[in-house]
Amino acid sequence: MDKDLIKELADYVHNAEKEKQEIIKITTERYPELSIEEAYLVQEELVQQKLDAGYKIIGPKMGITSEAKMKQMDVDDPIYGYVFDNMVVNEGDTISISDYIHPKVEPEIGFILDRDLEGPNVTALDVLRATEYVFPAIEIIDSRYENFNFTLPDVIADNTSAAGAVFGTNLKRPESLELDVVGVTLSINGKVESLGAGAAVLEHPANSIARLANMLSKKGEKVKAGQPILSGGITAAVRLAPGDFVNAKYGGLGDVSFFVKE
Repeated sequence: MDKDLIKELADYVHNAEKEKQEIIKITTERYPELSIEEAYLVQEELVQQKLDAGYKIIGPKMGITSEAKMKQMDVDDPIYGYVFDNMVVNEGDTISISDYIHPKVEPEIGFILDRDLEGPNVTALDVLRATEYVFPAIEIIDSRYENFNFTLPDVIADNTSAAGAVFGTNLKRPESLELDVVGVTLSINGKVESLGAGAAVLEHPANSIARLANMLSKKGEKVKAGQPILSGGITAAVRLAPGDFVNAKYGGLGDVSFFVKE
């Protein structure tokens, strides 16, 4: 895959994000044979374009962290992308639906490490030993592809649909909780829309961070201390609409919320 094609595909998804216009997935017409490895090359170019524009990476995020979903998509690993500073929404703030294409939300457990983790062979226990805090979070996803219709390479190239993140302010030491049994309730306007537990994320959210470290090691990179890391959606994603009040409650970990306007 030559550099010109990589840039062309990165431009394609990046322009859709900037213009808030949905597009047909890459694998439909533009490059049907796009592989996972090539998709990460497109993602790297997209990330570099954002950095060149002055945005900063806040931290990585994981996707496809359900074992059932991985089997359905016939992959051995989850996927990763990046949250940028312009995507962060303060807890309790209001977002505008017009800033997105067709946003959805997923509750997640966030991690902050006190030391870098570098694979290969990082385990969940290694992650927990290196974790300074865990915290409640909500990720806003907004695939640039029409109707959220994409293959795995498509979504990787699109920075795994990253669009926003609301980081809760309640920080807990990981040893104070059994993260796999932390229950989560996602409510919209007081109505429960979905339920889940930490085990929905690769049986334990720390497994997700371990997988991230091992995947990044193949590129000579590491999971960095001090960055908030989103471990993956615990429940099904829920579509947003103007007027929504979004709240996610986590057993023993507090809650996080925000508002949605036109």
